[in-house]
Amino acid sequence: MNVKNRRLIDLSVTLENNAYSDPPPLLPRIDYMDHQQGWAEMAAMFPGLELDQLPGKEAWAAERLQITTHSGTHMDAPWHYASTTDGGSPAYGIDELPLDWCLQPGIKLDFRHLPDGHVVNAQEIRDELRRIDHVLQPLDIVLVNTSAGACFGQPGYIDKGCGLGREATLWLLEQGVKVVGTDAWSWDAPFKFTRERYAQTGDPSLIWEGHKAGRDIGYGQMEKLSNLELLPASGFWVSCFPYKIKHASAGFVRAVAILPA
Repeated sequence: MNVKNRRLIDLSVTLENNAYSDPPPLLPRIDYMDHQQGWAEMAAMFPGLELDQLPGKEAWAAERLQITTHSGTHMDAPWHYASTTDGGSPAYGIDELPLDWCLQPGIKLDFRHLPDGHVVNAQEIRDELRRIDHVLQPLDIVLVNTSAGACFGQPGYIDKGCGLGREATLWLLEQGVKVVGTDAWSWDAPFKFTRERYAQTGDPSLIWEGHKAGRDIGYGQMEKLSNLELLPASGFWVSCFPYKIKHASAGFVRAVAILPA
């Protein structure tokens, strides 16, 4: 793609103090410090400096964050799913994710019509790929547009949208896909529905089944994407480099779609 003739679509949500972006124990907290509140820090670093010596009598603004590596738009690493991957090898953290996975052609699967809690299977993916007339290529970045994307930041967001199960996830990985993403809170179906299925069946394999596919084949998984409804089914690239945190289970991502102008 000619970089001079392209447009960008932001696929990331904004990290903010929002009561509905995550379950209560995982909610991010941002403490803001304005240019006057920052004066105490600046004065401590520059003895003898007076506030009225600064332009506009302003020091610096800054923020302190209380978050997890899964706050906001982020990418999970194999270490998040299990301690081993790829046939028993030690699972790697987000800092070890290959960079060439993170700048590749993107494909969008539109599953907004599926009900909340639905677990997508491999046949449904194949049907959608047939509908959009696309044959998956190794390293394609597969983005899943669910009904959750339109509800981010609103009550009920974490219970919205469909998820991908073990069979569907493994099928994608077996085609050579290494990075996937969703605009829902989780790649799996919302926990509300998984809890109900587990209570009815007692089958523990239903819990986190899409994520746990990463025990078999290592992959990167983005969650809490946005604006997927603005994308075509194909014909764009995705840039999604995760923040480098030593052997972390995830890293923050400023995901961006790159389209022809």
